[in-house]
Amino acid sequence: MKMSDALETAFSAQITLELRASIVYRQLAIDMGKLDLPGVSAWLRHQADEEIVHANKFIDHASDRDNRPVIGTIDGPDAEPVSSVLRCFELALQHEQKVSASIRELYRTAESEGDLDSRPLLDWFLAEQIEEESTVAAIIDRLRRIDDDGPGLLHLDEELSRRGNVSAGA
Repeated sequence: MKMSDALETAFSAQITLELRASIVYRQLAIDMGKLDLPGVSAWLRHQADEEIVHANKFIDHASDRDNRPVIGTIDGPDAEPVSSVLRCFELALQHEQKVSASIRELYRTAESEGDLDSRPLLDWFLAEQIEEESTVAAIIDRLRRIDDDGPGLLHLDEELSRRGNVSAGA
């Protein structure tokens, strides 16, 4: 069943936001690489790649339903380098929260359009965003405990290099 024009437009906006998230994570990875934190940088690059996968899920869903998603204008990240790992992850969390809010609004649009076919995809994304925010928040909590402790930061950098998601209980 083809999506309504309103839902197609909302999906296109979400695709654009997911691609923007990829660029934000990629820039943060560059900045953390410049701080000689290869593990943090690798974690962020992996996250950037995951955001492209997310965009593709929305693209595939819309395309499979005979819609034509359109990628909107994507602004580049802030020009100022991020020189603090804590600030880096605070920015990542802010962006994840923006994505979460957008997905909730997309869900509301699908509901108001009576589009039941989008529900499984959107349910998956709602759960995924809870996990994304929780993971980044857990890293922020650990960075606050570490404060400016060099060995603690290097330990976290090594842990993030393994990409095993840092859970809230870690």
